[in-house]
Amino acid sequence: MLYDCRSLADRDRGIAAAIEAVRNGELVVLPTDTVYGIGADAFTPYAVKALLDAKDAAHAAPPVLIGSRHTLDGLVYSLPTAARDLVEAFWPGALTLLVRHSASLRWDLGDDSGVVAVRMPLHPVALEVLRETGPMAVASANKTGRPAALTADEARSQLAYSVRAYLEAGPAVDPVPSTIVDLTGDEPVLVREGGIGLARLRDVVPELRESQVA
Repeated sequence: MLYDCRSLADRDRGIAAAIEAVRNGELVVLPTDTVYGIGADAFTPYAVKALLDAKDAAHAAPPVLIGSRHTLDGLVYSLPTAARDLVEAFWPGALTLLVRHSASLRWDLGDDSGVVAVRMPLHPVALEVLRETGPMAVASANKTGRPAALTADEARSQLAYSVRAYLEAGPAVDPVPSTIVDLTGDEPVLVREGGIGLARLRDVVPELRESQVA
């Protein structure tokens, strides 16, 4: 079902429906500060698999979105200083961090590398859902190879009945992908420049280097 979160009453119903769906292992589509995302409980393996199946992306581990900076401490064994500085400067916002997650976490994101991509989005609807559900596996709300959805209605045209609740908040205002920084090695590496530019990142982490992969 699609809920128009631009209406206060529909927003409340939609957020409640989305939270219930995630807790039941079902899929939801929600707005973020980049494009719309399709999400599932990160700790429910069959829900994550359903997400990947809905996208036709069985081998791509989805990023994880969180609703609080403090949640990150519960996902990693040890967080580098550079990561903490970047989080303080740019979260919530269009910055994805690649970090090594704690080996004790009981989740299966379709990747056994021990690395997870984590972000805290700057969107009130997404944050309200995430603060109730906890960490969610969230990927762009589109079929692999097709354009990213800029509204929940566009996502519904691609994902149809695989999703329990669609939260519509109007067209994505700034559909630029998030910047990705890898913090799993000895020094931070810019993997992809997106919503936050290299110069701004280096103001916070001067030792950040650019990836040499073309």
